Formats: sequence, structure tokens, C-alpha cells
Amino acid sequence: MADLDAVHDRLRQILAPYRDSLVATADGPGGLTLEIPGLEGRPWGYVAGTRRGKNYVSYYLMALYALPELSEAISPALRRRKQGKSCFNFSLIDEDLFFELADLTNRGIAAYLEQAQSARSDVAGAVSQRSR
Repeated sequence: MADLDAVHDRLRQILAPYRDSLVATADGPGGLTLEIPGLEGRPWGYVAGTRRGKNYVSYYLMALYALPELSEAISPALRRRKQGKSCFNFSLIDEDLFFELADLTNRGIAAYLEQAQSARSDVAGAVSQRSR
């Protein structure tokens, strides 16, 4: 029987460095949700998270959805864990895959936040133009 609590804890460790710059809107035994400050609860504010299921733990990284080019460099072993566009499922700790996932998360979150900041600037500029 897999120790899904240990898998969940290990996946949460991958997201730990981002807790200072993002908002944890959910954080408990069922999962962790990290969102962009000021965009909590909005679909485009969700950045990454985990969800503890019955048979596996899901790891979500929205940068893969927003920036599909990030998926091009995923190894075949990690790709086998991928479900849909932005989710990976794990039932066991695999440090090689988790190392790759941590690197992908680092690159993905940085690019995703840059894209979000650019979008915010574009919206602020458009609002400013209208009010003139």
C-alpha cells in the first residue's frame, strides 16, 4: 500500500519556496492551493497545488496550460505521470521525477508570474487610456 501522505508531503515541499510570493488559499490534508496575490478565487489566479486523492496525489502546475512550450522538455518518465494539460499523478515518491518536477515548477512559475504581471500591466494601461 502506498504512503500517499508521504507523497503529498514531498510534493508540498516542491511548492514550499513559492509560499512567500504566492497566497496559500487552501492548505490541509486534502491539498494545497497557491494563487497570485490579489487574484485569489479567480481562475487565472491559480498557480499550483496538490490534491490528495484515494489512490494517488495530484500535482497541478497551471504554467503548463498557459505556456504549452514548457511541456516540450518533459522527460518520457514524467510525461507518463501527466494527466491532461497541467496535472501529474503520483502514488509513490520518485526523487528523480520530483527533481525534474521541481525544476519544471521553478521555470513554470517564474514564466507564469511574468505573463500574469504583463497582463496586469496591459489591463492597467487600457484602463488608464480610457479614463483620459
